[in-house]
Amino acid sequence: MDVLLVDGYNVIGAWPDLRKLKQTDLPAARDLLIQKMAEYQAFSGYRVIIIFDAHLVKGIENKKKNHKVEVVFTRENETADERIEKLAKELKNIKTQIHVATSDYTEQWAIFGQGALRKSARELFNEMKSVESGISKTVQKSNENKPISRIQLSNEVAEIFEKWRRGER
Repeated sequence: MDVLLVDGYNVIGAWPDLRKLKQTDLPAARDLLIQKMAEYQAFSGYRVIIIFDAHLVKGIENKKKNHKVEVVFTRENETADERIEKLAKELKNIKTQIHVATSDYTEQWAIFGQGALRKSARELFNEMKSVESGISKTVQKSNENKPISRIQLSNEVAEIFEKWRRGER
């Protein structure tokens, strides 16, 4: 199993569309990242966990599941980096490959030392573009192969029905 740990605010700050949205509406930027990671999860099959620092959302630790993506807000005095390191240790086993998405260079080396694979926010952004392109192609193929009506009709019968629909005889 592959697990992707995402440093939420680091990725929001690195992706152009999320960075711009963050300036006016941080909750919307978080929601959009979660939505994009849900698409990534569905397309890649990875278990995706997004970790957000608690300093921007006060209160106790909070975990929730949104679409199949796990979202974690750290405890008040815990950083996302600390939680990512803990999760990387907890989840690591012979059958699990941990990937960590962050552009924090220090964090990349810390998790790399634990055997996790590092992925910069830019790499994840490029992968996400590829995933979105793949989803679009799949949807387009599906629409092309979809019959015009639910029942397969010969062209002659379809023409007769179309005339009836228009009120022609």
